[in-house]
Amino acid sequence: MNMPASSFEEVFHSPAVTGLRADLALALRAAAHHGLGEGVCNHFSIAVPGNDSLFLLNPRGLLWSEVQADDIVLIDDTGRKLAGRRDVEPTAMFIHAAIHRIARKACVLHTHMPYATALTLTEGRTLDTTLSQNAMRFHGRIAVDDRYNGLALDASEGERIARTMNGADVAFLGNHGVVVCGPRIDHAYDDLYYLERACASQVLAESTGRRLVPVDEALARRVAEQTMDERLQSELFFEALRRTLGPPC
Repeated sequence: MNMPASSFEEVFHSPAVTGLRADLALALRAAAHHGLGEGVCNHFSIAVPGNDSLFLLNPRGLLWSEVQADDIVLIDDTGRKLAGRRDVEPTAMFIHAAIHRIARKACVLHTHMPYATALTLTEGRTLDTTLSQNAMRFHGRIAVDDRYNGLALDASEGERIARTMNGADVAFLGNHGVVVCGPRIDHAYDDLYYLERACASQVLAESTGRRLVPVDEALARRVAEQTMDERLQSELFFEALRRTLGPPC
C-alpha cells in the first residue's frame, strides 16, 4: 500500500480507530480475566473500517491482561507494522490475514482456550450444538478443520484454514484451538465467551460417564436464530466488561 507514514499515523489516531483500539484491548483483558489466554500467545484482530487491507492487532510479548489501547498496533495484510509503539510477532497474521481476506470477517479472535481446545482433541473435534442452551446458539455456525499441519508458519496454512471455514463464524482447529469471528468486537467476544462456557459444560457432562441427552435439530436451530436476532445482550455484556475491566484511572 503506497501511503506516506504520516497517513497511517492519521488513521491510527483517528477517533474511530482510537475507539477500536480501546475495544480490542478491552476484549483481550476480558479474555485474560475469563481464563481464555495462553501466555503471550494468540491474537485478536479487527479490520479498519473502510480499508480491508488494514488491521489492528495485539502486539508481541504482552500478557493479554496488561494490554491497553496504546499497545495495539496497526498492520497491513502482509503483517507489516504501520503504526504503534510495540513490535508485531512475524507469524501473527498468517491465520488472521487469510481469514480477513478470504472469509471476509471483520473481527477475528484466535485462542487456545482450555475446554474448546480439549474438544478439538477428541474424535468429534467440536462442540455438540444440540446439548446445552449455550451450545445451541452456535448451531449451523461452526466449521471443523481436522487437518492439523503444525504451527501456521506460512501464508498457505492460513489460507487453507480460511477456506475450510467456508463462511462459518466459528472454526474448531483439530489438535490446535479455535477461531471465533464476527462483524464487530463486542459480538465476537460474546460468542467467544459463551463458546468456552458451552464447551466446558459438554466436557463436564461427558466426564460423568452418563448418557447425554440432546435436543432435536429443529429446536437447536430455533435457539440459534433467537440468539442471532437479539444481540443487545452481547453489547450490554461488553459494556459491563468496560465498566469493570476498563483501564486504570
